[in-house]
Parts: sequence; structure tokens; C-alpha cells
Amino acid sequence: MPWDRLPPCRAVLAVDARNFSAHTSKVMQELNPEIQHLLTMALDDIGLAASWEAREFGQHTGDGYVAGLQQEVLPGLVGPFPTALQRRLAERNAEHRGRTPLQLRVSIHAGPLPDSGLGVPMVHTHRLLDDAALRELLARANPEITFAAFVVSQRVYEDVFESDCNIGDVHRGHYVRYIAKVKSFEQPAWLHVPGLDWSLADPALFGGPADSEATQKADKSATRAMPAVTFNSQGDHTYQAMRQRNNHRFGGAQ
Repeated sequence: MPWDRLPPCRAVLAVDARNFSAHTSKVMQELNPEIQHLLTMALDDIGLAASWEAREFGQHTGDGYVAGLQQEVLPGLVGPFPTALQRRLAERNAEHRGRTPLQLRVSIHAGPLPDSGLGVPMVHTHRLLDDAALRELLARANPEITFAAFVVSQRVYEDVFESDCNIGDVHRGHYVRYIAKVKSFEQPAWLHVPGLDWSLADPALFGGPADSEATQKADKSATRAMPAVTFNSQGDHTYQAMRQRNNHRFGGAQ
């Protein structure tokens, strides 16, 4: 009985620039090769220059870039790469003060793909990149501080963290689980911002599940620290006034 062999399993790295369409055609033509150059430098910083040079089906996507790499480099992509890219973007944006900072959305997935790169894993990589939670995460960030936001698939997360590979200073707590939903695509995935401890944030703000580990820890801490509150109907210490001040501090009503 005839049967087919699976194509090689590859890591897929895809990036998009935030608000790319707001630029002029001339700026777009400048940004696209610059994004590729930033990726090259960041991957070189973590020892993946040779792997990047040998990448498969690399191509620009108009507002970004996508390429396939050997699956064995996933620990590097999940661990030190986000911080390296954030650092390179910070340097780039410091050199272009007065212009809109370049911010990138990044998705990382893996699966069997032929040399053409055509297949379901490629589609899923772009679904993750287009997810509203990832977009909102970068949109809420201060563009002078946070230059990249990442999403990795459930498969990538399990492959890296369950393998117990050394991935530098990155911890499981630097990633938060949520459900990515784009068109008919709906799968668990993991959000990441370099350096962010999700125990200090509310993952629900970005579509994270209410029962996530970070949320449970935050809820327990808040319960222990919560003082007794007396509600009044007017004055600066009313519930409404306190809520308005908190909304203003943390970026608006939830």
C-alpha cells in the first residue's frame, strides 16, 4: 500500500511591522529590508547566524518577513531571541528619534513543511501573527519602551519547555497562555513581551484565560492585600472617584 513521507519539520518565524500601512511608499521600501537586517543582527547575537543564512523559503510579506529554520533552533527563538530583537530595535529607534518607532509582532510555530513552505503550519503561523490579542498587546504598549511582542504556538511552547533545554534567563512565567482566534483558526498559544513577568499583569486584558497561573497568583495577592472599603455616594473617596483615578492610571476603563 503506497504512503507518503512527512516533509521535514521546520521552525517558522514570521514578523509584521505595526502600522506599516501608515507609512509612505518610500518609507515602506526602506523598512522592509531594514526589518530583515534587524532579524539578521538579532539572530547573530544569539549564535544563529549560520542557521539564518541557511534559512528556507525566506520571503518578504509586504509589511514583514517569514522564513523557515531547523526545528532544533526553537530553544534559541523562544529563549534569548526576543530580548535580542528588542535590544536591536531599541538601538535602531534611538538612531531615528523624531520618527515613529518601529514595532514588530512576531509569531513562532513549527511543523512539517516542504521546501516551498506551503502547508498548514505556514497558514497557522500567519493566523497567530494576525491574532487580535497580539495586536492589542503591542498597541497598548508604550512605543518608546516596548518594540516587539511575540506569540508562540502551543506546539513550540511544549517542545521547548518540556524538553528542559537551557534557554538562558527566560522562564515559563515570561509567557502567558491564551486562546488565539482568527477566522476558523482557534488554538492555544502563548504571548510574550521581553522581560515582562505576567504575574504583575492581568492576562485577561489581552484575552488570557481567567484560570491562568499568573492570574491566580495575582488574585491571591490582591485578596491578601485588599483593605476594607466603605462606599459613599459623593466626594473624592467614593467608589466612582477611585475607579476614575485608577482607570486614568492604568490606561482606561476595563
